[in-house]
Amino acid sequence: MHAVMVLNWIWIGFFIIAFVIAVIKLVFWGDFDVFPAMMDSTFSSSKTAFEISLGLTGVLSLWLGIMKIGEKGGVVNVLAKLLSPVFTKLFPDIPKGHPVTGSIFMNIAANMLGLDNAATPLGLKAMEQLQDLNQKKDTASNPMIMFLVLNTSGLTLIPISILVYRAQMGAAQPTDIFIPILLATFFSTLAGIIITSFFQKINLLNKTMLLTLGGAALVVATVIWGFGQMDSILMNKVSTSAANIMLMLIIIAFILAGVRKKINVYDAFIEGAKEGFTTAVRIIPYLVAILVGIGVFRASGAMDMLIDGVKYGVEACGGNTDFVGALPTALMKPLSGSGARGMMVDAMTTYGADSFVGRLSCIFQGSTDTTFYILAVYFGSVGIVKTRHAVACGLLADLAGIIAAIAIAYLFFG
Repeated sequence: MHAVMVLNWIWIGFFIIAFVIAVIKLVFWGDFDVFPAMMDSTFSSSKTAFEISLGLTGVLSLWLGIMKIGEKGGVVNVLAKLLSPVFTKLFPDIPKGHPVTGSIFMNIAANMLGLDNAATPLGLKAMEQLQDLNQKKDTASNPMIMFLVLNTSGLTLIPISILVYRAQMGAAQPTDIFIPILLATFFSTLAGIIITSFFQKINLLNKTMLLTLGGAALVVATVIWGFGQMDSILMNKVSTSAANIMLMLIIIAFILAGVRKKINVYDAFIEGAKEGFTTAVRIIPYLVAILVGIGVFRASGAMDMLIDGVKYGVEACGGNTDFVGALPTALMKPLSGSGARGMMVDAMTTYGADSFVGRLSCIFQGSTDTTFYILAVYFGSVGIVKTRHAVACGLLADLAGIIAAIAIAYLFFG
């Protein structure tokens, strides 16, 4: 509820601040165009939101259909087994062989594949089982907090929705942000694990964790070094080609997994595709609400004032300001997924899907998850009131993801 209330006041604030600034511009500068511009923005933003949602239907149906094949083909179970040795070390307070480990593995694996519809019920089930082990029913336990941070750090292997939005907004290569998002979300998750382990005095200096985290870090460092040796044109071609090859391999692997499990692959695809249609329809009111609010805020000149203020501060410190236009997405993401989605779409609409700001806003959107919303839903479901270090760890992981996203965006697109 807290995240919903925060978003409520942010949305109200868009209109109030926009109105106040418009009145000031009219009274003191005689700007008679500001109010017509604000009203025009409400109509154009509503139309844009509907057109985007409608255009998402086909691609969402495609990918949710593919995901349903993977889900029924046992891909989630395979990932759960692969993650088992690592998660055993991250949750030392959970008794060995307890059923909650299965729910945690399934939830994280579903999140990594972008299976939101499957991940949330599994996450709520895991939280209920963790509450059964919890000695203080109103206070978050260490395993609960680690589980929440792994969710809020947003580790995702397939950022489907972002790729879909980029395609809808006219990006020449919608997948060109695929590898940058993987790198940014890795740093966010790594930071979340290290920070939470520090708070909980979990020893990460063991063979399993060193091999896993060290190996992953080595791979990421190699990728970054490799791309750093290329010029911008070659880097774009290689990263886009690699992303498309990986996505095609995932599609083929999911289909083969379904065939191996002897499921009706076609029927599974249709089942998932139907969810894609309902998902596209369901997001229309949320997208209309946030885009209209942002549109009015921008038309009044308030957004430009905010961005110019941040840009001035960065310039005063001698920094590069190219990233500033994408910051609203990063600031909104911990509060609301739909709000951040609206900021991302607004950035691509304003600056262009293939602009630096447009791409960076997409990387921001994919590098972390909605920290406050996840905390509210998961903790609220089991009556947790005292969250201890959960908020601090979640926000620090978000900050790491934001910093990593900016650095990676400059590497790939700067």
